[in-house]
Amino acid sequence: MAGSAPTARVVDIIELLARPGHRDLRFSDIVSELGATQATTHAILSTLSERGWVGRDPATKTYSLGPALAAVGLRAENANPLLAAARTAAQRLHTETGFATSVLERVDDSLIVAAHVSADDSTPALGPGDRIPYAPPFGVALAAWDSPAGRDIWLRRAAADPELLARLENVLQRTRDRGFDVDWTTPAMAQTAALVVTLQRDGVPAQIAGIMDRLLVECTAVGSLSDDDPARRAQPVATIAAPVIDDRGRASLILAVHPLRRQSARQIQAVGRRVRAAAGSLSDRPTGDAAGEINYGAVRGSSAR
Repeated sequence: MAGSAPTARVVDIIELLARPGHRDLRFSDIVSELGATQATTHAILSTLSERGWVGRDPATKTYSLGPALAAVGLRAENANPLLAAARTAAQRLHTETGFATSVLERVDDSLIVAAHVSADDSTPALGPGDRIPYAPPFGVALAAWDSPAGRDIWLRRAAADPELLARLENVLQRTRDRGFDVDWTTPAMAQTAALVVTLQRDGVPAQIAGIMDRLLVECTAVGSLSDDDPARRAQPVATIAAPVIDDRGRASLILAVHPLRRQSARQIQAVGRRVRAAAGSLSDRPTGDAAGEINYGAVRGSSAR
């Protein structure tokens, strides 16, 4: 279904002003960042300002989000208590571990960063509102607990070759077995994967498409490295994540911790258990122990092939 270009331009401006590190944008900055015409940008900003969605400082002539959006945000928060609870859990995990944490929400074919908590003031690689595709190597913590049909769709967004599909299935199985996802993907690998999945595949020669498929699978398969050997050499860990199950029994959120440093097998297991317990305690359908940890085996059984 085709989208609305005028609506997209409005949303682009709101998302630009909401992006971390973009608090002092002048009119010319917005025009330059979005590549829009001055007339279109001026008309949109004028309307948003009239409605209180955008504010303009008369002294600095810079734009920022307006007070009307605060009310919208509050209503959105109240409309999704599970997401609000996940944000609170992310803050608590950050306090307990000292690591950056985040919450990602699946919306159609994308994962949207709903929260990011960090110890420093640096702009994260992905901040609230940013999107990444729900496709390998992203979203393993959701795909592992997705329905059979959902897993197949996720898998085939990256590969059609039976050997590659089997390797991805192994990643998902290992993730389900331990109850959380471990991502050893380096920042360079993550950037490469993001570039590949966003490329337009139409018209790409079959040989090139095959190379792209294998690259994505290699990035994803990094997560299947053995982490259960106590003697295993410590390696850099990007993310340890677990799914949050909603009231429909669907994995709809990812609660994640980002060590971004070397971790031993024991450290990975300790953090993984903590993230899994925190995610399980948020589920609207807890089936685990008295502490609220979700029984992922039971959830897996309900959607097994």
